[in-house]
Amino acid sequence: MTPSDIRDLATRIRGEVRKAVIGQDTTVDLLLTALFSSGHVLLEGPPGTAKTLLAQCFARSISLEFGRIQFTPDLMPGDVLGTNLFNFQTNEFALTKGPIFTDLLLADEINRTPPKTQAALLEAMQERKVTIDGDAYSLNDRFMVIATQNPIEQQGTYPLPEAQLDRFLFKHTLDYPSREEEFAIVAQHGTRTGMKTPAAFGVDSVISHAELDAAVAAVAETKIQDDVIGYVVDIIRATRTSPALETGASPRAAAALATAARARAALDGRDFVIPDDIKTLALPTLRHRVLLSPAAEIEGRTTEETLMAIIEQTAAPR
Repeated sequence: MTPSDIRDLATRIRGEVRKAVIGQDTTVDLLLTALFSSGHVLLEGPPGTAKTLLAQCFARSISLEFGRIQFTPDLMPGDVLGTNLFNFQTNEFALTKGPIFTDLLLADEINRTPPKTQAALLEAMQERKVTIDGDAYSLNDRFMVIATQNPIEQQGTYPLPEAQLDRFLFKHTLDYPSREEEFAIVAQHGTRTGMKTPAAFGVDSVISHAELDAAVAAVAETKIQDDVIGYVVDIIRATRTSPALETGASPRAAAALATAARARAALDGRDFVIPDDIKTLALPTLRHRVLLSPAAEIEGRTTEETLMAIIEQTAAPR
C-alpha cells in the first residue's frame, strides 16, 4: 500500500465521521495517526463535546468492534478483564470475558476509578493481551483504547499515574466548538435528547481489516532521515534540562514521537517524515509525559506553554 492509498483511506474515514460529528477535525486526525501507529489516545474535555459519539463513529468507519466501559469508583479489575466462573453442569471453570475483549475500547472517565482498576488496562495497552488467573489471552493486533477524562470536576477522581499515562501515544485536550460549529450541532442534533447511533447518521465502514493491516505495515516503512531523528532527540533532551520541568520525557517518548510522525507523513501522502510532522505532534505526544516544576507552577506557567517554548527554541533541520 502506498502513502497516497493511505491518504485516500484517511479521507474516506474522515468523511464518514463528519456525517455525525461536527468539528473536531484535529481530534479525528490524531485518532487516525494513533490508529496507523498502533497507539492509544487520552481525550480530555468537558462533557457534551461528542467524545463518545466520535469514538463510536470512528470504530464503525474502520470495521472495528466497539466496546465501552463507564469507569466508576466501585469498578473492579474483574469487571474490566472478566473472570473464571464455575459451571455446575460441566464441573469446570469457564471464562466469562470482560468488555476489554473488543477492538476499540472507550474507557469513559477513566480517572473516576481507583488505581487498582486503572492498572487492569496496563498489560492490554502495552502487550495487547490480558492475564486472568495465570492464563494469557491475546487481544486483536489492532486493539486500541480511547480514554476520556473530565478536567472540570476533580472530586472523587484518581489521577492516572505516570506509568499509565505513558501508555497513551497522545493526550489531546478538547475545547468547546466555535459559534458556527455549535449552530450546526444544534441544527443537526437538536431534535431529541438521546444520542442517535452512528448507523442512524449513515456512518458506514469504509476500510477492511486487511486494508488496515496493510496501512499499518506501510506506515512502518515510512522513511525518517538522521537529521529529523536528531531533531526528535534534541526536543526530548531539552525537556530534561528545562528548569521549568521537574521531570522530562523518556526515550520511550522519543520513539513514540518518531512513530507517530511516520503515520502523519503517510496520512499526508508522503513516504518520508519532515520536521513539521514532529512540530505538529510534539505537544500531544509530550504533554502527559512531563511534569512542571513547583517554581513554574507558582509562576503560573503551564505545561503547554513550556513545551511550545522548547519546540520553538529547538533548531529544526533544513
